Amino acid sequence: MNTIHNFPILKNYTYLNTAYSGLLATETANWRRQHDEDFIEGGSIFRAENTQIMEELRNNLSSSFSVKIENTFLSPNFSTGFNAVLNGLKKNHRFLLLQEDYPSVSYPVTSSGFEFLEIPINTRLEQNILNAIEKFKPTVFAFSIVQYISGIKLQSDFIKRLKSNFPDLILIADGTQFLGTTVFNFEQSGLDVLIGSGYKWLLGGYGNGYIFLSDAAKNELYEHRKSLTLPNAPFLSGRDHLSLILEPGHLDSLNFGTLNQGLNYLNEIGLSTIEKTIQDLATKARIALHAKGLLADWMVERKEQSSIFSLPLDNVTVSSLNEEKILCSPRGAGTRISFHFYNTEADLNHLLAVLD
Repeated sequence: MNTIHNFPILKNYTYLNTAYSGLLATETANWRRQHDEDFIEGGSIFRAENTQIMEELRNNLSSSFSVKIENTFLSPNFSTGFNAVLNGLKKNHRFLLLQEDYPSVSYPVTSSGFEFLEIPINTRLEQNILNAIEKFKPTVFAFSIVQYISGIKLQSDFIKRLKSNFPDLILIADGTQFLGTTVFNFEQSGLDVLIGSGYKWLLGGYGNGYIFLSDAAKNELYEHRKSLTLPNAPFLSGRDHLSLILEPGHLDSLNFGTLNQGLNYLNEIGLSTIEKTIQDLATKARIALHAKGLLADWMVERKEQSSIFSLPLDNVTVSSLNEEKILCSPRGAGTRISFHFYNTEADLNHLLAVLD
């Protein structure tokens, strides 16, 4: 897959850092320039005529990831969306969390007065979750589908079994390090809520994100607000309680339009093609890195894997990566690398050569 013409940075760097920031395609940058030129020329006329950008994105997200359009909401980022959802839940909920999960998942829960339990991520991850559910009896399990440090992915069949075995347990997931890497059907996932930012694997730039709700989660959030009186300002006509809470204020047509362009780009390639491209390269990387003793056995043996890896590298090796223009990130106790569809086997070979 030749994408270097659309991502100029790939000519000068080995970019293994999508887990930190996805790239912006030149086609998307051209769209952004035209958007702002139209804004310069049109002012309020431009804004009045371009509110449909948000509806285009909502439809695009809904059709791409099998979410009901009326259950699809837009948010500036994961943190804003997650906090809005938490504010809609009663304070008697008990949360199950994963240790070392993304701080934007754990901190809003632990700092808001909810009762919670954190469990470790290790070889017995799924069993740890089941044991905690039996003993702690949480009402909400909040987690990242893919862990931002280690790249450990919670198995999709396990999530479905959780919902089947514990139907009243509300499953809230962070999809920031997941959505855009694979074919995904929200309605069949078992999740009640999926929230994420668009600047990584969706190639959407910054300042945009999404909130997907199941019917049950939507009813849970609405139940908390149904007795409230809606504002009667004419410009808010047609907005309901959830829309006003989950999508407060003005939505930025530049930022959300950028996410729409990024999603269009992915759909042109095809999410199934992207999934295969990523997994083929990630599998080769996993085998090679494991052979070098840089990945633990249990991480390699998991059925479903992401394309994010945390490597225990010394300072000399990290300096060599920098000198060779291999872009990656320090995370936790290791160095995090990640592969997207625009990466190639040549990128992997460059990394392996430096590690050697």
